[in-house]
Amino acid sequence: MAETLQLRIAGPDALILYLGDSMDAQTNVAVQAAAAAIEARLGDELVDIVPSYASVLIIYDPLRAGHVSVARRVRAALAGLDTAAHAAGALVTLPVYYAAESGADLEALAARAGLSPDEVIALHSGREYRVYAIGFAPGFAYLGEVDARIAAPRLATPRAKVPRGAVAIAGRQTAVYPAPSPGGWNLLGLCPRRMFDPQAQPCMPVAVGDRVRFEPVDRDTFLELGGELP
Repeated sequence: MAETLQLRIAGPDALILYLGDSMDAQTNVAVQAAAAAIEARLGDELVDIVPSYASVLIIYDPLRAGHVSVARRVRAALAGLDTAAHAAGALVTLPVYYAAESGADLEALAARAGLSPDEVIALHSGREYRVYAIGFAPGFAYLGEVDARIAAPRLATPRAKVPRGAVAIAGRQTAVYPAPSPGGWNLLGLCPRRMFDPQAQPCMPVAVGDRVRFEPVDRDTFLELGGELP
């Protein structure tokens, strides 16, 4: 891993650590281990740490530290990095109502793949996904990777409004929209669980490094769980 490490200045109070250049579980495990080690090493001088697919953004207090001292301690934190404890995050199961009325692109995606809607649902819900990053909006977790047979490009024209809870695919990533917003991903269904609730503790049901499974539920169960149809 040492050969792929790159530590660069990302602003007057930030450094960014690159641990690779691909989206894969092994790199992401290293990202989680590095973030935990850096957080422990910097302590109160750390303002925020943002892990992503293959990088870690380190934001520190410029009144208490500088680029050189932070970089030195980051490298020390990475010496002999142990990734074993970060290999498998928590498993979170999210219910999904897959249907034409809840997933506007389900039938088109199935036709594009030469599959039935039921086959698309089986493929999408039949594997675990790793939370690679959280961004775009609070609670928007980028999950990978979907089966190659149902991978699909973003829509040529994004929708002006995607409903909260929309379960979608773009490329080989999948996600749940945490709030109504514009979006260009392919919609398969709806999840009744809130992906971001500022009043809850924790405010998001998933964290980077966790594993996610989607569980198909019927319309009545979706509504009983608090889901809302658009």
